Amino acid sequence: MKNIYLFLFTAILFVSCKNDPKTTTEDENINEPVAVEETSTEAEKTPARQLAESISTTHHQEDFFKNEAVAFDITVRFGGQERLKGKVTMLTNSTKIKIEKQDSTTIVYDGNGVFLYPEEKNYSGARFDIFTWPYFFAMPFKLTDNGTKWQEKQERNLGSIDSTEYNSAKLTFEGNIGDAPDDWYVIYASKQTNLLKAAAYIVTFGKDVEKAEENPHAIVYNQYFTVKDVPVAKYWNFYNWSEEKGVYGEPIGDTEISNLKYLSASEVNFEVPENAVEVKK
Repeated sequence: MKNIYLFLFTAILFVSCKNDPKTTTEDENINEPVAVEETSTEAEKTPARQLAESISTTHHQEDFFKNEAVAFDITVRFGGQERLKGKVTMLTNSTKIKIEKQDSTTIVYDGNGVFLYPEEKNYSGARFDIFTWPYFFAMPFKLTDNGTKWQEKQERNLGSIDSTEYNSAKLTFEGNIGDAPDDWYVIYASKQTNLLKAAAYIVTFGKDVEKAEENPHAIVYNQYFTVKDVPVAKYWNFYNWSEEKGVYGEPIGDTEISNLKYLSASEVNFEVPENAVEVKK
């Protein structure tokens, strides 16, 4: 926005519109793939790594990180029961996160540890919640983080729910990355738009890899909307998944995102009060 007094009224209208969500579909021009500028090291990158970078570019990764913080309302349901309903506030680099639940529970990751208050609201899934749902939200912007490893680029469909062929690749992590470095993901992206469509995954938090691999799941992203040029999926559906079948069966869970807005770091607060309890597992 240019700071020209003569056009102040027009500028105010422009800023208001830029932070308003625009619902779009995967066929609209706004979601056409964005060309990735080839560099001198492009030939050294694997096809799987190039796919990850194409997804990040299409999701306007640079525009996302130009914003210091983001906040949105979230509702998560599994097995017909509401698991989480509240507001997520996080720095866009994920180094600080806060979830304010409707039942008055607040969970904070302040960059050093996870804390919850009031203490009587403590529950066993708090640490899982503070990292899992914000990660699924930020996934398109984190595919090229330090410590990510990419392999096995190929075409896959989503199984019984969608016969469309997608570009896919497997994401793993170097050791000591996050709470669960043994997790892996199989990423699906539209061949036409490079938008992230789905991710199969295992959850090793609280269990070993062999046990986690007995029950892989998949998240499917639907109905993208844009705020400040950044596409975000409004609806997420969760399914069972296997290497042989892909996605199968009825949805086991769903999530809805709403009221998304970007904020400056000065507008958000991740301070931990004295009456908070640390959540270590």
